[in-house]
Amino acid sequence: MTSRTLCAVDTALRAGAKAGPVLGIETGGPRADLALVNAGAVLAEASHPVLSHGAELPEAVGRLLAGAGLTPKGVRAIAVGIGPGSFTGLRIGLSYAKGLNLATGCALVGIPSLDSLALAGATAAAAQKGRLVCPVLDARKGEVYAALYRTTSDGLEKLSDDLVVTLANLVSHFGSDVVLVGDAKAVEACTLAARAGAHASCLELSELRLRGRAVAALGAARVAAGAADNAFVMEPLYVRTAEATFKAGPLNSGAMGNGAEGRSIDPSIRNHR
Repeated sequence: MTSRTLCAVDTALRAGAKAGPVLGIETGGPRADLALVNAGAVLAEASHPVLSHGAELPEAVGRLLAGAGLTPKGVRAIAVGIGPGSFTGLRIGLSYAKGLNLATGCALVGIPSLDSLALAGATAAAAQKGRLVCPVLDARKGEVYAALYRTTSDGLEKLSDDLVVTLANLVSHFGSDVVLVGDAKAVEACTLAARAGAHASCLELSELRLRGRAVAALGAARVAAGAADNAFVMEPLYVRTAEATFKAGPLNSGAMGNGAEGRSIDPSIRNHR
């Protein structure tokens, strides 16, 4: 596993202050999370449940931009969640972002969905330094998408790759203190962790109003650093069971210790495969 750092949302906003207006879109779940940032500030944001991302996304983006006095041509870049998550939702969000990229010439940046979820959860929970944060999403077939992060003084340290695991396997690696973030499976994981004696708390997707902001801020920081993605090769991040599982041994006894080694990266470097 590779240890990586993710800067806090406010830090990313400052780093991306010169990027121009950046639109953030996350459609990998049952909610549409949108935000527009510019000059280090959040101009507008929205988070609401949707019945169909395909039918509702264009109108929702239009309302968000109009509220900030912008049109699609005024957007400098689009940051879009690339997964893991709902295959259909991810494809819709990415297709829409690519369409705007082709129509307006704006930059395009892919943001790993578990990263934005973890950052939004850590911000909402005001997690103390050193606490474990774990985003959890239903992957169907008795498994979940998840990753492990630890809070730092200025963001999050990512301790694992994006994973597909059973809840029982995931919970066995939590240790004694964890913040769960995500859908109904995160609630289930929280219950299992508490039964195992851990200090566990949970934030559901409906409680997270800052996820679009996290996507947009991380995207702005990368655009400001000249690290946009190629729209022609960008694809959703579909985490496969055979490719992403826990290494042998508990994560909280080495990879999660205070002496864990790894390289820190700034928000300009791509943090997805």
